[in-house]
Amino acid sequence: MNCLEGMKSIDDNSIDLIITDPPYLTTKRGGHGNSGGMCKTDIFNQGKVFQYNNIKPQQYIPEFYRVLKEGTHFYIMTNHINLYEMLTVTQKSGFHFIKSLIWNKGNKIMGQAYMSQFEYILFFRKGSFKKINKCGTADIFNIPNKKSKDINGKNLHDTEKPIELMQNLVENSSQENNIILDPFIGIASTALACINTKRNYIGFELDTTYCDIANKRIQDMVVNRQ
Repeated sequence: MNCLEGMKSIDDNSIDLIITDPPYLTTKRGGHGNSGGMCKTDIFNQGKVFQYNNIKPQQYIPEFYRVLKEGTHFYIMTNHINLYEMLTVTQKSGFHFIKSLIWNKGNKIMGQAYMSQFEYILFFRKGSFKKINKCGTADIFNIPNKKSKDINGKNLHDTEKPIELMQNLVENSSQENNIILDPFIGIASTALACINTKRNYIGFELDTTYCDIANKRIQDMVVNRQ
């Protein structure tokens, strides 16, 4: 389901935390380096990663603000190209910027000016300030960028995020039985992190292939935990 439609069914001030990695523009012609094959695709050379890549922050950020409870956190991942727009739109929507976290992915993607090795995780709050649960957590996450593969060795999802990364954010900004929303859930890394930590989750994914993979990963984890 398109998250813009799906979020209409979510009540105001009902979500305890949002963690998401939305589709956004990338650098054109950045098609070299260790990126798991993603950069070799025609769509990547157009400055995109996915077929459904045209949604703008102005369309979804105000909805994030509406559904989140007061005194809660919001994390969104982005790159340097979209950093200014993401910060501007989010703060205009009412969020307070806390700080930028860094995910050090360990692998490098060739570019025209320095090789890219990290991704921004922008950390916001709605309403009054609330401490994270583990105050000793560093603002740089050194977690390898390893992708899940199909039987042919192809990435299941080219921008899949490690469950460990999402779990750090879940544990720091929510409590057990809280509801966590990921409007661009991909193949369910956030949902799996929620299951691991006894949180509830809501996720939307427009691509039917990714949605099927996400559901299978969730089902497999639930079965293995029984």
